[in-house]
This record gives sequence, structure tokens and C-alpha cells, in this order.
Amino acid sequence: MFYESDGESVSLKIKAQPGASRSEFAGLYGEEAIKIRIAAAAVEGAANKELVKFLSKAFKVPKSSIRFKSGETAKIKVLEFPYTEKFGEFLGELENRK
Repeated sequence: MFYESDGESVSLKIKAQPGASRSEFAGLYGEEAIKIRIAAAAVEGAANKELVKFLSKAFKVPKSSIRFKSGETAKIKVLEFPYTEKFGEFLGELENRK
């Protein structure tokens, strides 16, 4: 499963793909992670900053409430943030695509 939630917070496994023309969700990466293309190079933390900014906008959470649990320098990352209605809608959309 690409995420875990206790109803208050979410831990999301992400396969980051830096260097894309724009930041966007790119579907599931197997069953283990969600793939996200990042419009920033993997240089000096730029891609991680863009990833946090992207998730903040996508799920309507403050950037300051998104934190890396693991994988800050790896391709597969785990980020934690508060559970929001937008994240619930995102999960519903993924289910409908299957």
C-alpha cells in the first residue's frame, strides 16, 4: 500500500522523478508508491522543495506541516502530513481509475 493513515495524518510513499517539464501525479508505481514527476532538478534539495510545494497545493496543507519520514536523498520517499478532505478525494479518484 502506498499510504498509511490513522485518520489524522497520512504517510505517503512517493517515487520522485525530478527533471520533469511540470510537477504532476503520474499514477501508481506498483502497489508500493505513488509516482510524482517534479519540475526541478535533483540538485541541492530543489526537487524536495518542489515536491513539498506540490503536495501542499494538491492536498491543501501548509508546507510547514509536511515532513520527510525517510528517503530525503532517495528516489523512494516517505512524507507525512495532516489528513485532509482533498487527500480523501484523491484516494477516491485513484480507486475509480482501477
